[in-house]
Amino acid sequence: MSLIITETQNAIGTIVMNHVAKRNALSEALIGEITTALDGFREQAIRAVVLRAPAGTKVWSAGHDVSELPSGGRDPLGWSDPLRVLIRAIQEFPAPVLALIEGGVWGGACEVAMGCDILVATPEATFAITPAKLGVPYNLGGLLTVMNMIPLPVAKEMLFTAQPIPVSQALNLGVVNYVRPADEIESFVHGLAESIVANSPLSISVMKEELRLLSSARSITPELFERIQGLRRIVYDSQDYQEGIAAFSEKRKPRFLGR
Repeated sequence: MSLIITETQNAIGTIVMNHVAKRNALSEALIGEITTALDGFREQAIRAVVLRAPAGTKVWSAGHDVSELPSGGRDPLGWSDPLRVLIRAIQEFPAPVLALIEGGVWGGACEVAMGCDILVATPEATFAITPAKLGVPYNLGGLLTVMNMIPLPVAKEMLFTAQPIPVSQALNLGVVNYVRPADEIESFVHGLAESIVANSPLSISVMKEELRLLSSARSITPELFERIQGLRRIVYDSQDYQEGIAAFSEKRKPRFLGR
C-alpha cells in the first residue's frame, strides 16, 4: 500500500504524505516514495510542488522514524540518511516546493518544512525541533537549514528546550509565509502555485539554485569540520544516545546522565 498520494494538474504536482498510522514519520519507505514522486515530477516538467498531509490532520509529520536510527557506534544522521536525502531532493528540485502545513511539525519534519521554499500553515500548526529529547546530535546540514530560517537565539531555544513554538511566532520570525484557516488553506496554496506556474520556469529554477548555493556558502576549514564531527561522535557514542532510543521505543521518559 502506497504511503503517499500524488496528483498533477496544470503543471502543479501535489504530494500527500498519507501514513497516518505512524503520523507520517519520515521512514525510509515514506521518504523513498516522496523522492520517487519528485523524480517523476521533474521528468514531467512540473513547475510547482505542494507537499502536505491529509486535510484535517493533527500531525503534519512526527519527524525522523526513530525506530530506524542506529543503536550506536554509527552516525545517526549521516550523508546517506533518508532524512538528509529528502531534504536535498526538496532543495535541489528545479521548481518551488510549497509546504501546506496543518497540525504539529516535529523533529526532523521541521527541517523538511524549512527546506521547502514557501510555507503556509493553519492557525493550529506548531513547530518543535526535538533531537535533545532523544539524545541525537544534529549534523551540519541540518543546523544550517535551521540557521538559515530562524534567528540564532530562537534556534537555540528550540534546540535546547525541544518545546514547540506556535505558528504565530513562526510567522513573526518569517519561517512561515502565511497563516490561513483550514477551510481556506488549500485554495490559497494552489493560488500561490498558479502564480508561480504563470512565470518563467527557467528563471525560477535558476534563481532557486542561486539562492540555495548562496545560503549554504559558509566558510569552514577541514580542521573545523573534523572538530564538529568529533563533537557529534561524543553524543552518538554515548550511553545517553542509547537511552534516548530505548526510552522512545519503550514509551517512557528517558533518564539522561550526561555520559
